Amino acid sequence: MASQPRVRIPAQAKPGEIIEIKTLISHDMESGQRKDSAGKPIPRKIINTFTAKFNDKVIFEATWYPAVSANPYQSFFFKATESGEFVLVWKDDDGSEYVAKNKITVG
Repeated sequence: MASQPRVRIPAQAKPGEIIEIKTLISHDMESGQRKDSAGKPIPRKIINTFTAKFNDKVIFEATWYPAVSANPYQSFFFKATESGEFVLVWKDDDGSEYVAKNKITVG
C-alpha cells in the first residue's frame, strides 16, 4: 500500500531556468518473488508506471519493474518556460493511481 507522494517542485522559477523535480512515494514494491511465513508466494504489487505532465503535456515517463526498491525515489530536470501545473501520477499493478499536483510561476 502506498501513502501520499512527496514532491519537491519550486513554486517560482525564472524563464529558461532548469529546475529539478524530486519525488518519493512510500510503497512496499512487493516483487512477487518472496514467500510469507506459511510458504505461500506474496503476490506482486509494484508501482509500474510513473508519469509527469506539465500543462497536460507528458514531460517525463518511467516504467518500473520488480527490481525497483521499496519507497521509490524519482528525480528529473525540467526547463521552466511558462507558468503552469505539474500533474504527477504513479500507477500500481492493481490499478490504483496516486496523484500529486503542483503549480509553478515563471516570471
